[in-house]
Amino acid sequence: MNDQKAFMDDQAIQQDRAAPKKPPRGAGPAGETRAERAPLRALKPLLPYGARYRGRVALALFALIIASVATLTVPVAVRGMIDHGFSADGAGLIDRYFGIMIAVVAVLALASAARYFLVITLGERVVADLRKDVFAHLSRLDAEFYDTARTGELVSRLTADTTQIKSAFGSSASVALRNLFMFTGAIAMMVYTSPKLSGLVLVAIPLIVLPLVAAGRGVRERSRRAQETLAEASAYAAENLSSVRTMQAFNAGASTRARFAQAVEAAFEAARATTAMRAVVTMIAIFLAFSSVVGVLWLGAQDVLAGRMTGGLLSQFVLYAVFGASSLGQLSEVWNEISHAAGAAARIAEILGVKPKIAAPANPQSFPEPPRGEIAFEAVQFAYPTRPDVAVVDELTFSVRPGETVAIVGPSGAGKSTIFQLLTRFYDPAAGAIRLDGVDISQTAPDDLRALLSLVPQEPAIFGTSIAENIRYGRMDASDPEVADAARRSQAAQFIVGLPDQYETRVGERGVTLSGGQKQRLAIARAILKDAPVLLLDEATSALDAENETLVQKALEELMGTRTTIVIAHRLATVLKADRILVMDQGRIVEEGTHASLTAAGGLYARLARLQFNMEAAQQ
Repeated sequence: MNDQKAFMDDQAIQQDRAAPKKPPRGAGPAGETRAERAPLRALKPLLPYGARYRGRVALALFALIIASVATLTVPVAVRGMIDHGFSADGAGLIDRYFGIMIAVVAVLALASAARYFLVITLGERVVADLRKDVFAHLSRLDAEFYDTARTGELVSRLTADTTQIKSAFGSSASVALRNLFMFTGAIAMMVYTSPKLSGLVLVAIPLIVLPLVAAGRGVRERSRRAQETLAEASAYAAENLSSVRTMQAFNAGASTRARFAQAVEAAFEAARATTAMRAVVTMIAIFLAFSSVVGVLWLGAQDVLAGRMTGGLLSQFVLYAVFGASSLGQLSEVWNEISHAAGAAARIAEILGVKPKIAAPANPQSFPEPPRGEIAFEAVQFAYPTRPDVAVVDELTFSVRPGETVAIVGPSGAGKSTIFQLLTRFYDPAAGAIRLDGVDISQTAPDDLRALLSLVPQEPAIFGTSIAENIRYGRMDASDPEVADAARRSQAAQFIVGLPDQYETRVGERGVTLSGGQKQRLAIARAILKDAPVLLLDEATSALDAENETLVQKALEELMGTRTTIVIAHRLATVLKADRILVMDQGRIVEEGTHASLTAAGGLYARLARLQFNMEAAQQ
């Protein structure tokens, strides 16, 4: 958690409640952030992740230094071989120098292999920790964030962007340090070998570095644009693949494929522009670096001809110059990689910078033990954040006694389902208070509140795992016999025993292999397994046929007997046995009573009942 906090606090691009695809604060005209204008600063918050593995980092640095020193030793051996090994009495020296070079190469190979293994596994470890933190943060964000966020884009950031960071933190960081050591060591040895020629090389270095720095911003801008375009394409693909049956049913496959192809082409063009810019930068860096080497080699050759320098000394200097030039060229490529990763780090920081509005207060209140299940809405007002001008709930006031079953009915859009959204604290009301057992739920920890509630939604979420795992979602530590008992009581066991693998049968993504009624019974089994004191049923039997509805209704009646229950119903036949019926219209309670009293009153409920029962009679 401290590392995650550091990641967020060190970024200058945090958002308060914006969706991730919106430009963060501090963005320039091209959408570039302050963090991206300073790539090293953008990657600084990743350091605590690496600090967890100091031993591995120290070993990698040691291996890197050994490899660099071994490489820098080679030109010295070459100089000795040229100056002394080709003389008449130097035949023995050649064998010695070649033996030394073989030993140096062996050390270089071992150190390079160790460095590669350590830095690559370090990058994998860091990105695994980062992905866990990002996913944990996403799992804590409230419903308001997901009202505007696109799941496909979030997944892209969780996978593609973290992979980009892995490359920068692992291999790119290693290559950068290796070439930095090599460049520094080569320059030092060049000065030691020939101060005169070294001065000429050092004058050329700014001419090589300045174009790289000037081009860096353009690379970062194009890199961010490419990654954002790819995230958009990924989000579009995820949306359509998750609804592939709808796409095929409406023969929308051709247009969908065309639109995705267009998005992929846009991503390719953005990536191509980035690569072209990086290629030009690399070309300029290599040309300038090696041109300077050629020029210095020409001057050195004049000194050799004039007798001011030996051939071996010139060879040593040239090798060091080549090492320095190639290291500088590779540093330019690594700088491009780091710039690329800075954009990815900034986008992840946008997610981590989003603060959930629904969170536990500093000193959360506890619910009384044992829980009673008493619910009270007190002058509650609420509008969804995406439609702040439309009041969904307006001065809503009602209470539910412990153990009471209350049904809430009303026309579509009256605010019925919003009551559950507020009671489960997916949103907080703009005004008023909601109390459970006398405790204001806004002053409690959301996890403590939700532990007291069992929800059976109208459209249950079924995961692409086994039947048993889907039921066990209600209580993760439940035993197999408890899962089977919940399935029996929800009438789900009837169809489960007929499946090929029974409780271990996998149901496909979103339960595509199950019927609506089967999904509903699994959701009821979850609620039974959770055994919470408050039961929330949002048209829980709407997807069942008449026979199964009767069976499930009996199971629910048994379950509701000892706990507080709120039932949202569109089909009025399911609420006839409720202790009380609350009739909602335009966010308010407009009627209250039993089925008989409300029917006799001749109000909104009576009109809804008459229309529905007449329709059902006509269908029979």
